[in-house]
Amino acid sequence: MAFKQLVAALSIALSLSVAQAAITKRVACPDGVNTATNAACCALFAVRDDIQENLFDGGECGEEVHESFRLTFHDAIGIGSNGYSTADAHGCSGGGADGSIMTFASIETNFHANNGVDEIINEQLPFVTKHNMTTGDFIQFAGAVGVSNCPGAPQLDFFLGRPSPVAPAPDLTVPEPFDTITSILNRFSDAGKFTPAEVVALLGSHTIAAADHVDPTIPGTPFDSTPEVFDTQVFVEVQLRGTLFPGTGGNQGEVESPLRGEIRLQSDHDLARDSRTACEWQSFVNNQVKLQTAFKAAFKKLAVLGHNIDDMVDCSEVIPTPPNVKIKPATFPAGLSNADIEQACATTPFPTLATDPGPATSVAPV
Repeated sequence: MAFKQLVAALSIALSLSVAQAAITKRVACPDGVNTATNAACCALFAVRDDIQENLFDGGECGEEVHESFRLTFHDAIGIGSNGYSTADAHGCSGGGADGSIMTFASIETNFHANNGVDEIINEQLPFVTKHNMTTGDFIQFAGAVGVSNCPGAPQLDFFLGRPSPVAPAPDLTVPEPFDTITSILNRFSDAGKFTPAEVVALLGSHTIAAADHVDPTIPGTPFDSTPEVFDTQVFVEVQLRGTLFPGTGGNQGEVESPLRGEIRLQSDHDLARDSRTACEWQSFVNNQVKLQTAFKAAFKKLAVLGHNIDDMVDCSEVIPTPPNVKIKPATFPAGLSNADIEQACATTPFPTLATDPGPATSVAPV
């Protein structure tokens, strides 16, 4: 009896092993170089290599990466209540991460919140045509590939299978930097049931971002002093007391920054100090692993707004692994210290950090 039970157990184990092997079996791609777990992903290797070389300047974490990633958000968040299309006063009713911002660029780029995205749309369009991708798939794919060029970034997920958009997104669905925190949190909740913690995690993208149009006199002005690295420095510097404007000042959606050459959005400033989000904001300081994990999860949710992920193909393996480099711990910029922090989290003191040596920090444009 025991022998029969042993044989039966071994038979089941062998069957499971064979089944698992069948599930994970890779297919050879037509290029003769790559393999994939799903043949549908094979075409993406050529797209990846092309945009790395010809859009992202050979794999740099530069301006085109910043703008491509901005586009992923502006396209995806353009959706109505809890992931469903809702028409605005003009009858526009696009559906989240569907590429409508590119397909209907003549409409959506005229929305105030989308000021400046026409430039990266025009740069990306030839690649969309060349590789015969839907605009929704290309925008999210390019964003995920681009971020992989930034040291410290997580390897983002990418799911393939967004159909072509059928209508423009509604206006007033992209949060603006001058909106109230209540308005911003409500918009994210309405778009995809994002929690306040997920909103803060998504704003980790500002660690590699810059503003071109908040103050048009100083395009390419970063949000932190390390815009080429995906790190937690932005969570430190937004918490510092603002003392100056890097340009003209008095611009809608801008408040004072602590550093020359660095711009601060009103929405970032307020999220770091609002009781609903302040402790979560502070929790990312010097916690690189949390930033990577939380940002990856929140972006995965954002990138499929308007779609059923179960109907899509997981092609995350095509996204490059970000550079494996040691990320410098967060610090106070030279000349600043904990005394310059505007403490907002009521339950946890601000972390103890070292101060960079040398003269006062000045940030160069990107």
